[in-house]
Amino acid sequence: MKRVVSVVAAVCMCAALFAGGKKDEGAAGGSKPVKLVVYSPGNATSVPTKTIVKYAELVKDASNGLIEMDVHSSGELGNDAEALQSTRMGTIDVIFAGTSGFTSFYDKAKILDLPFLFDSAEDAYEKVNGTIGEQIFKDLPSVGMVYLSEGDNGMRHIATTNRPVHTVNDVKGLKIRVPTSKMYLDVWSALGSTPVALALNELAIALSNGTAEAQDNATYHLVANATYDDIKHYSFINYMWMGCTMAINAKKWNTLSAEQQKILKEQAIVAAKYSFDTIAQDNVTATETLKKAGVTFDNHPDIQSFKDKLGGSSYYKQYASEPWYDQAIIDQLAK
Repeated sequence: MKRVVSVVAAVCMCAALFAGGKKDEGAAGGSKPVKLVVYSPGNATSVPTKTIVKYAELVKDASNGLIEMDVHSSGELGNDAEALQSTRMGTIDVIFAGTSGFTSFYDKAKILDLPFLFDSAEDAYEKVNGTIGEQIFKDLPSVGMVYLSEGDNGMRHIATTNRPVHTVNDVKGLKIRVPTSKMYLDVWSALGSTPVALALNELAIALSNGTAEAQDNATYHLVANATYDDIKHYSFINYMWMGCTMAINAKKWNTLSAEQQKILKEQAIVAAKYSFDTIAQDNVTATETLKKAGVTFDNHPDIQSFKDKLGGSSYYKQYASEPWYDQAIIDQLAK
C-alpha cells in the first residue's frame, strides 16, 4: 500500500508541474462544469473499456459532478490508429489504448517493448506510474497529447501446440506467432526460435494448420481471442509486458484549471490500477478455462536461461543508435 501511495504522490507532483502555474479556478474541479469525450477502441467487455467506465465514475465523484465524461468504445470513434489521431487533433479528448499504437508517432514509447524489463505486471505498475513513466512520456505534448497514466494489457508468456517449454533450449526452431513488430521478431530470433509475424485474426488458423506452433500472449488473451483450441502447453516466462496508455489532448488539457488537471491525473492512476487488478482476475479465470481444456502449465520455468540467451542487459544496446533509446531510463526499468 505504501508503494501505491508513493506512486500517486509522484504523479500528483507531476500534475502540478503540468499545470504550469495556471490559476486554480476553485475547488472540486473548477467553477465551470466540463464534459470530456473519453474513448477505448475495444469492445464493451474489454478491460480498456471497463477501465474508462471506471475512470468516468472516479472523476465524476472526485469533482463533485463538475467533470463529466462521455464514454465511447467498440469502434464507435475509429480503430486504434484512427482514434489516436483523433485525440491528437482534439476530436477525442481522452484515450485509453494500447501503448504499441503510440509508437507509430511517439518513438520513445518503444522502450516499453523491450524484453525482460519487468518481473511481473505488479512490477510494471509501480515503475511506469511514477517518475519513470513521466520521463518516457514527457515529450508527448510535442505530438498533441499529455500523458495521464499507464494501464495494463497483460504479461506475455508462451503457449505451444506441440511441446512444453521450460528452458530456452525448448524454443529452438519453434515457429512462434508474434505481432508484426521488428522488436518481437528480433527477440524470438535471438532466442533461437522461428518467429512468424501474423495479424491476430490469423492466429487461430495458423495454430490449427501448423503455420505457427506457439503464441506469446497472456492467459486472458488466449481465452478472450479464442486462440487456445490447439494449445497443449503454457509456460509463464514473463518475457514482455504490454501496456495501455491513458492520454488527453494537449490543447484541451491547457484549457483546464490546475484543480481539474490534478483530479484527472490522480484518478487516471487509480483507473490504471483498476486495469491491472481486473486483468489479474481475468488471468485467474482464463487459467481455469485453459486447464479444463487440457492445457498443462509450467509455473516455474527457467526464466534466467532466456535472459542469458539474450546476453542480459547488453541485448538492449543493439538499439542504442535509435532516437528513442535512453540508457538511463532502461537502467531504471531493468534493475
